[in-house]
This record gives sequence, C-alpha cells and structure tokens, in this order.
Amino acid sequence: MSVRKREWTNPKGDKKQAWVVDYIDTAGKRRLKTFRLKKEADQFAATASVEVREGVHVADSATVTIQQAGKLWLKSGDAAGLERTTVDQRRQHLNLHIIPFVGAVKLSKVTAPWVRAFQDQLRSEGRSAAMVKRVTISLGSILADAQGRGLVVRNAVHELSKARSGAKASEKRAKARLRVGVDIPTNAEIRAILEAATGRYRPLLVTMIFTGLRASEARGLRWDDVDLKKGALHVRQRADRYGEIGMPKSGSGQRTVPLPPMVTNTLKEWRLACPASEADLVFPNQAGNIEFHNNMLHRGLWQTEITAGVTVETAKVDEGGNPILAAKYSGFHALRHWYASWCINRKADGGLELTPKAVQTRMGHSSIQVTFDTYGHLFPAADEGAEMAAAEQALFAVPSAT
Repeated sequence: MSVRKREWTNPKGDKKQAWVVDYIDTAGKRRLKTFRLKKEADQFAATASVEVREGVHVADSATVTIQQAGKLWLKSGDAAGLERTTVDQRRQHLNLHIIPFVGAVKLSKVTAPWVRAFQDQLRSEGRSAAMVKRVTISLGSILADAQGRGLVVRNAVHELSKARSGAKASEKRAKARLRVGVDIPTNAEIRAILEAATGRYRPLLVTMIFTGLRASEARGLRWDDVDLKKGALHVRQRADRYGEIGMPKSGSGQRTVPLPPMVTNTLKEWRLACPASEADLVFPNQAGNIEFHNNMLHRGLWQTEITAGVTVETAKVDEGGNPILAAKYSGFHALRHWYASWCINRKADGGLELTPKAVQTRMGHSSIQVTFDTYGHLFPAADEGAEMAAAEQALFAVPSAT
C-alpha cells in the first residue's frame, strides 16, 4: 500500500495536486483512492491496511447506498419470517424517515459523527425523540445486515451506542417513573371501573385487570388455555393488529398466571354467553373472529372509564360550553401497570407482596432487569429509620460490667 502525490495541469492551465492511495484489496483487486490532503490519505492508508490484513476491507466502489442496503434488509426480514407488524414498521422507518434524507449515502460514509448529524436532521424535521430513537435502531439493524453481507466494515450505530453508555445512564435517570394516579390507576379507580363494566366487555376488563395480560395476548386467548377448575390461565399465543396469530413477544411471554375467584367466576358465566368461535377464542367479536383492538379500546376500556367517572377534561367543549370528558387512561397498558403494582404492594395494603422474580414471571418480562427498570420504585423499601436507630443505639451502648 503506497501513498503518492499526483500533479497535473487542468485545461485552464492551473496546476493541481492530490494524494493517491494505491493498494490491493482483500479480493486481490487494485484500488486507487484520491484525497486532497496528505493527512487524509495517510489516515485512510493506515486504516485500510489493517482492514485488508484482517480481510474485512470494503472499497467505496464495492459498497451500496443506504437505500439499497435497506431493501436488502427488508428482504432479510421477510425471509426470516418476522411478524407482519414488525416488517411494516421496518418499511415505514425506511421509506418515511431514512430514504428521504440519506437514502443516497454510501454505507462507507456512515460514521458515528455522521449518525449524530442524521439524528439532528431528523429532529429538525419534526421527528419526536422516541421516533429518532426507533429510526436509529432500524438504521443500526440495516448496517448489521449489510455487515453480514460484506457490504460494510463497521456498524457506526453500534459504535455510537457504546460510546454513549454514560449518556444513556443519564437518560435513564431522567426518565419519569410510573406514577399512581397518572400512569397507574389507583385502587379506587380500579374499583370504579369494575363496578361500571357491563356487557360483553366486562369479562375482558376483569381478566386484564387481574392477570396483567397484554391486549394482544387477550385477543389471542383460547378457552383451551384457561383452566377454570384449577384457576389458571396459560399465555401461549397472541394476535397482532392484523388479526394474525403468533407467539408471545418473547420466550418469557409464555407463562401461567393464577386466577383470583372473581376472574374464575366471571369467565364461567361468560363462557355460556361467549359467541361461538372456530378458533376457540375467549374474547372474540360477535362474529366469532378476533376482536379489533380499537373496538376493545373505544367500546370497552374508554367507555367504561367514562361511565365510572375515571376521566379528564379535554380542550373541547359541548354546546353548553362545558368541557368534554375523555377516558383518563388511554391504553390497556395502564391496567397491566396496575396489576404489576398489585403484585408488588404489601398484603397489608391490599397487594400480593410477591418477590421481584415472581412479578417478572407473572408479567412475562424477558429479564428481571426489565421488571426493576419499570417497577423497581414500587417495591416496598425497608424501614431504614428504625434500622439506623437500632444501629446507633448499639454503637453507643454502655458495655455491661463483668
């Protein structure tokens, strides 16, 4: 590998010069790369020399654009049998947030500073912090797929992620904790919802409140997975937004949840009235098919909350000038949060007082760290005041005479 100066005269008679790196790549092909400054050429030569020696070098002319790599990434997802919702999300990230801004950029140009600049561009174009994070993850996945194909040497997103470990810790500390009465319904609100729940959505709400099921898991629940004699519910499948049945979110999502008497009795009654379903669904729509998530949300949870008085005022007003009320908790995950808090709370406070590991199992979390990250602040703390007082007393206690 050599670095040499190239000098020439352009048609206008001006003298020009550049620095050329001349080398043989991993496939034995001669490559030339030109730089304006010798410092840039030397830096490239040093890096390329190591990459060629390790057999990982990819020349600029041998790589592809982010758009081309993204299309290969989508094909990989289809071939791997990813859920339709996952593939759709990938396609949206690629077509709406990546290709319009950086689709023509070669993979070899993607560095950690470049990724930071791309994130800044997304923010300036009105993307939320959450969307920027999700799109960056997708970009990292595109680069990982390209690495496996030998189209790029490094994954700049992963490098940036490692470099920002300290910043991530700060972001984690700054993230607001779940709050009872804001993110988690209070016990009084849950009682009000249970009292107001009627009709075909009452069994659904009762079950979700006292089992912590995800909405997709409730939609895919079969009677064969409910043991009313033993009072247990087995989570073995879920239904995505398209009504397609698949496995739970993770291996830990497959779990058994004990049923309190209220749920068992409610489901016994519901089984007699439940619409016939070829798929043996516990909560089908009236035609016996998988219920639409929006129906469960609008006609089930929201309407029940409004009836129960679990509401917040909106900016809209009715004909009389009174604020229009809306459901206080916008999604089923609020019920799941309440179930977790119920599992965690002391028995003296009306909870189950389960161990963190038991809570992880009930919730179907992939790891105990997820449980602690989400609900760690809800676990009862020891009475440190009493412990410190006892320790202080022991420290200054007068030794007994012997």
